[in-house]
Amino acid sequence: MHKDKSRKAFALVLCLLFTAGFICFQVYVEFGKKALPFFSGQHTAAASHTPVDSNTGQAGQVTSAEKGGITGDSRSQDGVIKRQVTYVRTLKRDSAAAKVTTSSTDKAVSCCPLSNNHSKFPRWHIDLQPWASPNHSLSDEAMRFLNYINTPQISCGDSLGSEMVKKPEVRGKPWMVCLDDSYSLARQIKRKQCRVYSLGLGIDDKQIEMSLAKVGCEVHFFDPSIKQTHLQDSELRMWYHRLSVDWRDPNPAIPAHKQNSHTKKLGSILKNFGHRKIDVLKADMESAEWKILENLILENVIDDIGQLVFEVHLHWPGFEVSGDDSTVVRYWYSLLKELERSHFHLFYSHTDTSKPHLFLRKKLFNASSTYTMGWINTRWRPQ
Repeated sequence: MHKDKSRKAFALVLCLLFTAGFICFQVYVEFGKKALPFFSGQHTAAASHTPVDSNTGQAGQVTSAEKGGITGDSRSQDGVIKRQVTYVRTLKRDSAAAKVTTSSTDKAVSCCPLSNNHSKFPRWHIDLQPWASPNHSLSDEAMRFLNYINTPQISCGDSLGSEMVKKPEVRGKPWMVCLDDSYSLARQIKRKQCRVYSLGLGIDDKQIEMSLAKVGCEVHFFDPSIKQTHLQDSELRMWYHRLSVDWRDPNPAIPAHKQNSHTKKLGSILKNFGHRKIDVLKADMESAEWKILENLILENVIDDIGQLVFEVHLHWPGFEVSGDDSTVVRYWYSLLKELERSHFHLFYSHTDTSKPHLFLRKKLFNASSTYTMGWINTRWRPQ
């Protein structure tokens, strides 16, 4: 009798323990399903940081720097993934997806910049034009660019230097300046108030400068290869300066004997010389022209120039211009469009057929590696 009671009590205890364990297991499963996203960080990341594709309207991950500047992820101490977003000023025109992404992430990442991920992407200083086509192909970018540089925007009825273009046997490069009465250079020459800057290294071809000096222009050559600091021609109003125009001034933190002290930005030279205006700026800078043009635009020195006559080089990207080929060509095109925005219009373009037909180190598009181009500032007013 006693044994039966003990067995029944033991069975009852086991039943109660089994029931309690089953209930605990059910509570654990239900609670775990609800708590798991919270503790794993998935809820926060999914709700706050899912970018939206501007073309499809669907959620998706943006990985390209040109669609929002997302350059990496960082994981905080509590395990929540936070997307890091950096902004490239020049990519804002084609970053509709970035606007959606940044609206939800500004507060999360404003305190903490990325470490070194930004070095993977080119950082231009000017606003880039939209891509020529959705697939960002080199062919489309090159066709747009080459068509642009070969299509004059305004005509020039009278010019100086056209004889070199019409007569290939004439030695010298086909430089040309516009003397049309519609623009200011002709009036400046009549007033004997014309000023010309000529930039280059070892300038041998001085025909256009000599012609301008003979009609009364004040001509300044900037060539770091000359021996004397400053030299004046005894017969004509021509000066030679041992200076090279760059897109930056010497770094004051570097001792003078360790840097090229004969290199300055054009704006600094104008200030040092007390010159407010330049009627003609001629330059053959051997692939430094892109960065120099950029500097003239960014510092508004371009507004003090009446005409630009530049030799541009296309066989490689140029000094301190980086990126894949289609990106480089887009940058070139955008830079020239910035010139146009500053009221410079192309009046002259000449293809140098004597130079190798290389475009970014490749024989593409039947393009010469060198073009001589001339722009007029249609809103320029002399001093």
